[in-house]
Amino acid sequence: MGLTSVGIGSGMDIGGIVSALVNAESAGKVAKFDVNEGKLNAQISGVGTLKSAMSEFKDKLDALAKADTFGGQKVSTSSNDFLLATVDKTAVSGSYQVKVEQLAQSQKVGSAVAADATSAIGEGTLTIGLGAGTPFDISVSDTDSLTNIMEKINKSTTNTDVTASIVNGELGPQLVLSSKKTGEDNLISVSVVNTGAGTGLSDTFTMTELTPAKNAIAHIDGIKVVSQSNTMESAITGVSLTLKSADLAKTTTVTVSKDTAKTKSAIEGFVKSYNSMMTTIKDLTGYNADTKKAGIMQGDSLPRSIQSQVRGILSSTFDTGSGSVDTLANFGIKTTREGLLEIDSKKLTDSIENSNAEITTLFSAEKSGLATKMSELVDSYVKTGGIMDSRDTNLDEQLSRIKDSRVQLNLRMSAYNDRLLKQFNAMDAVVGSLNAQSSNLQQRLDSLPGVVRKK
Repeated sequence: MGLTSVGIGSGMDIGGIVSALVNAESAGKVAKFDVNEGKLNAQISGVGTLKSAMSEFKDKLDALAKADTFGGQKVSTSSNDFLLATVDKTAVSGSYQVKVEQLAQSQKVGSAVAADATSAIGEGTLTIGLGAGTPFDISVSDTDSLTNIMEKINKSTTNTDVTASIVNGELGPQLVLSSKKTGEDNLISVSVVNTGAGTGLSDTFTMTELTPAKNAIAHIDGIKVVSQSNTMESAITGVSLTLKSADLAKTTTVTVSKDTAKTKSAIEGFVKSYNSMMTTIKDLTGYNADTKKAGIMQGDSLPRSIQSQVRGILSSTFDTGSGSVDTLANFGIKTTREGLLEIDSKKLTDSIENSNAEITTLFSAEKSGLATKMSELVDSYVKTGGIMDSRDTNLDEQLSRIKDSRVQLNLRMSAYNDRLLKQFNAMDAVVGSLNAQSSNLQQRLDSLPGVVRKK
């Protein structure tokens, strides 16, 4: 009968011996897996860091690639008491003196006074219109009161321009119709057709004007401007005025000028983001003498290629239509010894104010502009399915292969462990058998007559 307990026959720690042999066999391979896995994870982290910096840089490039970043206008007013002003890209720089004579107002009309708001008035049809719009009909039954009629007007699906309410005045309730639109072109009309006995409906809806409709009136540089609403969108090219209050004795100065701050801010954002990206590449690929550590992408051609291509575009010359070629330095954006960008603030501001067409062309010209070309380059790396995604996919596949190799190694080591245990147990059984035979032989010898064991 074979031995079933490890080490009984030989007295050896077979479990410990087998574990040591298995560990010795696998340790080197596991260590290699760990090292390679660590390197791959570091590279994945590096690619992610680089992609993030490039994506932020592309956002700044996209803004610079748009012509309206450079052609913007801004508007200011000497006072906000009488009007507000906004501008679009068609606005022309200049100053305008504006006086508000009158605000636009909507019309209100009231019915005749009724005995009360809950009694039936009469049967028929009300036709209500506003200006040149399509009128709508309200069917009034012989049991409808002033309140019922008000509700029908407000709930009508074909009514978009008139609001009905009841005002309980000194003489009694009146139904009041209010226009939702201002201006003299938007007058309320009410016509009545009686279909029941009596003329209660037509008598009640003999309308009286309570509040007249008014147009907005403003004077711009002495020119009278009339509008149906308090928003004047075409009085000045590219300028929209919203009137708030009227006083013909007060003047508001509206000033339209180039929005140099928007352009300068976009360029500053580009420079800051570019420097951040280049610093990221340096940290990923360089060597820190103080910490004696190399960047996690040192020796990798990917960041170096990006750096080289971007710098190539940056150092190019551009035809800006000024009769000569221009560079970034011509507009106050210089390259330092470290390969970063710095801005001469005064020179850049002067360029935006006095050479706006040239700096616009340099950055945003279709296909040939610096921002346009660089944005296309960066996009080829960071877009979905781009170069960065391909690198990530490749690294993930390598990690997956290491994972598979770990599984295969564990299977082999498990089989190796079982084989060693079987072999050592067999040896242990043989040793145990030999020991038993030796003991039995000794006992037989001891039992022979005349044999005396030495003490």
